[in-house]
Amino acid sequence: MSSWFQRRLLPGLAFKAVVIGGGYATGRELAEFFLPSGPWGGIKAMALALVIWSAICVVTFLFSRASHTRDYQSFMRSLLGPAWIAFEAAYVLFVVLVLAVFGAAAGAIGAAALGLPTIVGTLVLLSAIGLVTAYGNASVERLFAWVSFLLYGVYVLFVLFSLTHFGARIVAGFARPAAQSGWVAGGVAYASYNVIGAVVILPVLRHLTSNRDAVIAGLIAGPLAMLPALMFFTCMMAYYPEIANATLPSDYLLQRLDLPLFRYLFQLMIFAALLESGTGFVHAINERVGHAFRRRRNRELSRAARALIALGTLVFCMLVAEHFGLVTLIARGYRAFAVIVLLVFVLPLFTVGIYRLATGKVVPQGVA
Repeated sequence: MSSWFQRRLLPGLAFKAVVIGGGYATGRELAEFFLPSGPWGGIKAMALALVIWSAICVVTFLFSRASHTRDYQSFMRSLLGPAWIAFEAAYVLFVVLVLAVFGAAAGAIGAAALGLPTIVGTLVLLSAIGLVTAYGNASVERLFAWVSFLLYGVYVLFVLFSLTHFGARIVAGFARPAAQSGWVAGGVAYASYNVIGAVVILPVLRHLTSNRDAVIAGLIAGPLAMLPALMFFTCMMAYYPEIANATLPSDYLLQRLDLPLFRYLFQLMIFAALLESGTGFVHAINERVGHAFRRRRNRELSRAARALIALGTLVFCMLVAEHFGLVTLIARGYRAFAVIVLLVFVLPLFTVGIYRLATGKVVPQGVA
C-alpha cells in the first residue's frame, strides 16, 4: 500500500529534483531568466512559472493514469500517436544539454570549493548517477526523498545567514528602481523548458491510486519546485545587479558570507541537487529502454545494463560540458529548447490531451 508521502508529496519532490539542476542550484538560471526583469519583476516571473508548472503537472499526471503509462515514450505514444518520435528527438537533445550543464556545474563546484581540476567534479557526478540509477526505482525514490531534506534545510539556513549578514542590502536591493519588463517572457521561457520534468518523473507516479492523488500531487509540485528558487533569489538581491554576471552566484554570495563550514555544506547540497536532477533524467531513459525491453524480451533490464546505459549517456554529455561551459549552455541552449518543448509537449497536452481526458478517449499503452 502506497503511503500518503508517496502519493501526494513524492511526485512534487521528484519534479523539484529534475527542475533544480545545474543552473537553478547554482543560481545561474535565476540570473539568466529572472534578474533581467528586476527584483519584483523576477518575483512575478517566478509566480507565473509556478502556476504553469502546477497546471501542466496536474494534466500530465491525470493523462498518465488514464493511459497507464510510466515512461515518457509510452506517454507520448498515447498523446501524439506516430508523431511521438518528434518528442523523442527533442528529449534526447534536451538530455544532452541539461546533463552537459550538470557536468559543467559539478566541475565548477569542485574547482570553487576545493580547488580541484574541473574534470574531477564532473567524473564524481557521473559515477554517482550511474550507481544510483543502476538500482532502479526504489533507489531513485530514496535519493529524491533524502536529498530534499538536505536541500530545503540548507536553503533555510542560507536565507537566515544572509538576513543576519546583509539583510539591509537585501531590503535595499528590492527597493532599487528597476524596469519590470520581460517578466512574462522570462517566466514562460523558464517554465517551458523545465516543465519537461513532468514526463521525466513518470516512474514515481506508480504510487498514485486515484485522480484525486494526481491532482493534489500536481498542484503541490509547482510550489515545492519553486520555493528554493524564491529563497535563493531573495538572497541574491543583496548584490543586485552585479551578481547577474557571476558564473556561480551561489559561490559569489558564500564568499561574502565568509562562513567556511557553511560554504562547504552549501556546495555539498548543490552537488546533491545535481545528482538527483541528473539521476531523474537518466532514470527516465533507463525506464524508456526497460519498457521496450520488457515488451520485446518479456524480462527486466539487468542492473548492469542500466549502469552501462547511464554511463554511456553521461560520458557523452560531460564531454559537451567540458567543451562549451556552463554560462554558454544555459544562455544559448535553454531558450531554444523552451520553444521546442512548448510545441512538442505543452501544446499537444493542453489540446489533444485535455480533449481526450474530457471525452474518455485516452489510448491506454501499458499496465498501471
